[in-house]
Amino acid sequence: MKGNDTMTIQVDIAVLGGGPGGYTAAIRAAQEGKSVAIVERDRVGGTCLHRGCIPSKALLRSAEVYQSLLHADTYGVKVDKSGISLDFGAVQSRKEAAVDQLYRGLQQLMKKHGIQIVHGSGRIVGPSIFSPKSGTLAVELADGETESVVSKQLIIATGSRPRILPGLEPDGGNVLNSDDALRLESLPASMIIVGGGVIGVEWASMLTDFGVKVTLVETASRILPGEDADVSGALAKALKSRGAVIHTDAVVMPETLDRHSAGIAVDARIGSATVKLEAEKLLVSVGRVANVEGIGLENTDIQVSGGWVKVNGSLQTSEPHIYAIGDVTGGVQLAHAAAHEGIAAVEHILGEKTAPPAAHRIPRCVYSHPETASIGYTEEQARALGHEPKTARLPFAAVAKAIVQGDTQGFVKVVADSTTGDLLGVHIIGAHATELIAEAALAQLVDAVPWEVGASIHPHPSLSEALGEAMLAVDGKSFAF
Repeated sequence: MKGNDTMTIQVDIAVLGGGPGGYTAAIRAAQEGKSVAIVERDRVGGTCLHRGCIPSKALLRSAEVYQSLLHADTYGVKVDKSGISLDFGAVQSRKEAAVDQLYRGLQQLMKKHGIQIVHGSGRIVGPSIFSPKSGTLAVELADGETESVVSKQLIIATGSRPRILPGLEPDGGNVLNSDDALRLESLPASMIIVGGGVIGVEWASMLTDFGVKVTLVETASRILPGEDADVSGALAKALKSRGAVIHTDAVVMPETLDRHSAGIAVDARIGSATVKLEAEKLLVSVGRVANVEGIGLENTDIQVSGGWVKVNGSLQTSEPHIYAIGDVTGGVQLAHAAAHEGIAAVEHILGEKTAPPAAHRIPRCVYSHPETASIGYTEEQARALGHEPKTARLPFAAVAKAIVQGDTQGFVKVVADSTTGDLLGVHIIGAHATELIAEAALAQLVDAVPWEVGASIHPHPSLSEALGEAMLAVDGKSFAF
């Protein structure tokens, strides 16, 4: 059927958006025997798989291997450094191969669970003869056809996109956003990165390791301003030691942007001084905005506040049969957070008494070099909440496995309540921090206190000993130092 002809798909649950939140919700619903359709305008997997988590981590891994070769002599391995070169085209090909492998696996998962994928742009329309409630989706397909997807419940999982800084709009050439940066065909000699949050810091670390001259500009007083001050300070020191230039308390002045044949120049106000920054390219990484346009919210009573879809504690919008999960709600903008919200939304639909994970119980990871990872409250946040925190820091330099591996950067910091002994937060910077944080996440899930984690037997030698010893150190009982 062509033109204005419409086909209709009827399912129990429809999901608008096929990212980690959307496809996880779909799988959970299918596991319970529900018929499910995902409406996705691009490819299932969303930003995380195709333009975010996975491709960026593949590039970071290549940067890590490159640096390992350059410093192989520290391990007694003699390498002719004149013969070491970086083939960035091959780096990009490896990244694409990783994405493609995961995408094919995800497609198989959809088939296994009998989930229909409708490729097109979905828009919520008014009630239909199939559904007296608003929430029916009209899907515009690439070939001009239209399909209607009618469901008993709808989950909005449309995600987010890079925020545009007025005056620094990406042009795909010299001014980039993170999507553009992933498509670079060659490495620039120099890069200005505007924004010292997670994405900006990861790109700064990666490009520095690839040999790019990086200047990182952050408006706050420190990079990673939402993380523990000790961690962000240590990471800034590590980046600077590798050649990155970091300006904090700095504001880029977009009106001064000068695009020229050699690259770009832009002024930044740093304190009372104005400094001209120059580089071959500029990357804007100043957060993300929800994808709420063009999805038919005006045809519903759904409320949008500050650009984000409002939901209640059960992830329902103001129309109870319509849920919203992931980045579009403006909560913790992480793939694993969206996935768990998707599960919580479906289980609520099924009548189970579940709730999405509390923000402070969601691990936060930065895949820089060194890595950082955290869960719970920072020391500053704990005080603001009325706790009297006691803390302990265990340096990786006190851990045998770190010494053996030749990477003793960083530490584990534990924040606990001095009165109750409750575990309030764990903050790690160092090798494999993003793996080690999982034990702390489990500890918070089961409400373990630090001595209980410390009493758990950690294998020797292992990096996990750093976490166990830090937990013991809260009460002055560490055996490591």
